[in-house]
Amino acid sequence: MSDDKSTFSHEINRDSAFVPPDGLCWLSVLSCLVLACSYVGSLYVWRSDLPRDHPSVIKRRFTSVLVVSALSPVFVWTWKEVTGVRPGHSLLALMGIRLEGVVPAAILPLLLTMALFLGPLIQLAIDCPWSFIDTIKVWIDPSFWALCVSDMRWLRNQVVAPLTEELVFRASMLPMLVPCAGPNTAVLTCPLFFGVAHFHHVIEQLRFRQATVSAIFLSAVFQFSYTGVFGAYTAFIFIRTGHLVGPVLCHSFCNLMGFPALSTALEHPRRLTLLCCYLLGVLLFLLLLFPLTDPSYYSPPTPVCSLSTVPGSVCS
Repeated sequence: MSDDKSTFSHEINRDSAFVPPDGLCWLSVLSCLVLACSYVGSLYVWRSDLPRDHPSVIKRRFTSVLVVSALSPVFVWTWKEVTGVRPGHSLLALMGIRLEGVVPAAILPLLLTMALFLGPLIQLAIDCPWSFIDTIKVWIDPSFWALCVSDMRWLRNQVVAPLTEELVFRASMLPMLVPCAGPNTAVLTCPLFFGVAHFHHVIEQLRFRQATVSAIFLSAVFQFSYTGVFGAYTAFIFIRTGHLVGPVLCHSFCNLMGFPALSTALEHPRRLTLLCCYLLGVLLFLLLLFPLTDPSYYSPPTPVCSLSTVPGSVCS
């Protein structure tokens, strides 16, 4: 190995400071951009005149995104080799795939997210025509889950999309962005790739004339804002916990709940109760955001934080 290569390589551990090599930020951003384009582009390798919710279209796209997701560690490994960054953790650990602290990482972030959705959850409970016991019976009924698994849209929204999007847009991108931007800035910049990646829905909506042009673009702007905020939240969880499982479960839960129907709550016969629950949920979320994601619960220090040049508040 040449002297230039030696100076370009850096060992990251507790006893040595990490000095980012020249051009690291450009390489990191370019790698994230290529990865995002690969994910979105894989959705369009199949030619079809059918809408995105058609089962055959969903099955084909499953194949594409699963291939890109399976190759995403290769992107991170290639970035690591090109930049010379030598983290003190394995590649899988950097991507949040590890066993240490996995149980709290699966439970606590999901509880935190459910607290935020306290209002919508109470609203669902009030409007549900079934009793609590009947609801439990449905949830433990194997035929119910068999029906869900046979539904391609359910599989996409609750399983494949959360798993592949979090693997690509969080677990793969954050290890590349944190050494360049630091953990705090990475939480804010990583969702930009995620939000832009959802703009491809505009193409399909225009193609099938699902609404007026102005309505489609207004919806796209709203979706970009919503996915940006959500992406920042799951990026925060990933960095704080050092696990992929928490962001995946929170993503699946949010897909299940959808955007809170606050307008419906305002017209509800028990709107005062619901509005109080909405407000209480937001307050609980803000109060518990840092305590429930305390890195000490998840076998600290989290691997991705070891890549930071300057420790940020997100890591501590």
